[in-house]
Amino acid sequence: MTAVSHPAVSAPSRALQGIFCVEAGMVLFVVQDVLMKMMLGVHPIWHLIFVRSVVTLLLLTPVMLWLGGRHRLLTPFWPLHLLRGALLAFGFTLYYAAFPFMGLAEVTTIFFSAPLMTALLAAVVLRETLGWRRVAALGLGFAGVLIAMAPGGEGFGWVALLPLACAFCYATSQIVARRIGERESTLTSGLQTITYMGLLILPLGWLVNQVIAIGPDFAHLRMGWPTELARDWPKFALLGVVGMIGWMLLTRAYQVANASLVAPFDYTYMPIAVAVGWLWFGEAPKGSTWIGMALIVASGLYLGLRELRAARLGDDPTNVAESTFAPGTPMPPPNLDEHGAP
Repeated sequence: MTAVSHPAVSAPSRALQGIFCVEAGMVLFVVQDVLMKMMLGVHPIWHLIFVRSVVTLLLLTPVMLWLGGRHRLLTPFWPLHLLRGALLAFGFTLYYAAFPFMGLAEVTTIFFSAPLMTALLAAVVLRETLGWRRVAALGLGFAGVLIAMAPGGEGFGWVALLPLACAFCYATSQIVARRIGERESTLTSGLQTITYMGLLILPLGWLVNQVIAIGPDFAHLRMGWPTELARDWPKFALLGVVGMIGWMLLTRAYQVANASLVAPFDYTYMPIAVAVGWLWFGEAPKGSTWIGMALIVASGLYLGLRELRAARLGDDPTNVAESTFAPGTPMPPPNLDEHGAP
């Protein structure tokens, strides 16, 4: 008797679902950054990051309790999560500190050097092999960063170094995430990192204000009493919800579709950010920003595709941290087991 096999008709729909999820997630991450940029005129960075962490924590904890299993609330890897929380608290403070002085396109373009830095740090710290093609791609990407920053040009200021420093902090946190590996679920890693970010951000703000004299141009770094918090609590809640849903969509994308398919769509954050910054804030990107963006995207996509190819061939078991990330979110890329579960 001949067995009748049923074709996997759901594969195309799952691929489309993955692409839709990552695109929707990128849109929400842009919305998150727009909200941050708008609210920085009234609220200091410290309160925005703290309340966003609290809202995300309140949303994520019940989900983890409901799922159970690998999604534990307490973990023996808490020192590594604490280190990630410290790196990201400091890094994203620098990232958002640049918002009042730079366009959304310029800030995000420079920040997208993080995948390149992750690849370089992985070679130095984790002893991962970098062939000449990857080295050439890294050189091309960092050339794009320099072009976007335009050092020596009339419009260059030291503020441009802030998103670059954030990219380094983010890349370092991804190396720490690789140290944790698949011994931890993505939800547990996210919850731990968010918790430590929330715990550290207010003391960090107090320390910065004790050490540095904050001038009027950097009023968004002052550690004042949140007098407007009660009035603007809906905006704070929206900020946390938007970021949380965006990350959930990104995680879902990597659950239902191959990473090699959806990873390149992470880079659509940049043209979306450019369009929103242009239409909403009237920020027209400079020619150097466009050139730098093109070089960074080309380099990052090449590195990600090379790593994915190596992983499929069994040459490199590491995840795709070089290509799967999003600005403004402390979450690591999802680690999937052989059944596609996070």
